Amino acid sequence: MARLFDSARERLDAAAKHIDVHPDVLEKLRYPKETLAANLLVRMDDGSRRSFKAWRCRYDDTRGPTKGGIRYHPNVNLDEVMTLAFWMTFKCAVANLPYGGGKGGVAVDPKQLSPAELERLSRAYAQAFSNFIGPDRDIPAPDVYTNAMVMGWIADEYSSIVGHPSPAVITGKPIPLGGSLGRGDATGRGAYYTIRYIEKDLGVGPEKKSRVVLQGFGNASYHAAELLHNDGYKIIGVSDSRSAIYDPDGLDPIAVFEHKQKTRGLAGAPSAGKLTELSNSELLEQECDILIPAALENQITDENADRIVAPIIVEVANGPTTPEADAILNKKNITVVPDILANAGGVTVSYFEWVQNKAGFYWPIEEVHSKLRTFIEPNVDEIWRFKQDRGIDMRTAAYVHALNRIASAVAAHGTKAFFAS
Repeated sequence: MARLFDSARERLDAAAKHIDVHPDVLEKLRYPKETLAANLLVRMDDGSRRSFKAWRCRYDDTRGPTKGGIRYHPNVNLDEVMTLAFWMTFKCAVANLPYGGGKGGVAVDPKQLSPAELERLSRAYAQAFSNFIGPDRDIPAPDVYTNAMVMGWIADEYSSIVGHPSPAVITGKPIPLGGSLGRGDATGRGAYYTIRYIEKDLGVGPEKKSRVVLQGFGNASYHAAELLHNDGYKIIGVSDSRSAIYDPDGLDPIAVFEHKQKTRGLAGAPSAGKLTELSNSELLEQECDILIPAALENQITDENADRIVAPIIVEVANGPTTPEADAILNKKNITVVPDILANAGGVTVSYFEWVQNKAGFYWPIEEVHSKLRTFIEPNVDEIWRFKQDRGIDMRTAAYVHALNRIASAVAAHGTKAFFAS
């Protein structure tokens, strides 16, 4: 099977067919600018030391400092980190943010660490990569199994290393440490704004009581479900890493989330009718109007794409659909709203946080929500129109949109950007 990174670069080649772009730009984007690997030696609570592999990748900084999350997961590897950094490069360009793409990861199961061990691991990451990251160089953020508290530890450690407070080094921090209001629900809210903006074009809407299934029930998925539910969309299925629940009569995502918090699972959650428990893979294949994959990469593949019946897929996860699956979905006329557009709300509000840290002036929640909408909607509109005009799928349209912005930035840099001697 092809590496995740190789599959990701197929998106670049597909976009290049629809835009007149200099070959040097494409070559520049085929590999990351720089990647650093480190071994984090961490003191455990029992006095022993354990080593954890860690990485940080700065993929491309043509449009500005690199930006991207730090993932704690036992299966994190270099291939995944480079791929996520590649996607971030294009996501930031789609959102028209003055950033390039970056990503980081640690191969660890954070559920097996105590809070004190997790803090020591996070501070060790800041120490190992303190010369690699920086407010004007590379700005991390939360990702899978990292949160505001982890970001706060890293920001605090970095500030100690450089000898002065440096809140802009990282985003997604706790509010008292310079975090932005509205960051918690930003990814889900961005997906919600995207759906509501083109719902008439997609043939869905609250007045039709359109049915939504969400694979994954973490922070982004929950907030998207809550906002859609409050507007009248019908949530009929959700899942977590262990199981899935489905009820065609409807679920209240708020009640389901509260149940999950109490029981640490979805089984037995309150529902409007007869609740069915399924596997994650089975949930993807259930009848609905909108399917929202919001878990990990490669969930929709050539093995299950032909069994997907949802006419619309909105990717809140990063890379949930493989290129092979895309081809199958396109033949079935399934509209895929791609990850680099649908989940760009998180990095957009991270940008707002960085701006506020730089200015030392913080915005009320209403202003954050308003600014997020004004960033999201014009890009959705432009990508949708390009899709319609060219008769191409929405993912390719989004990559063309991003590639055009990156190519323009490369040209604006002059001959240095083309590695002239």
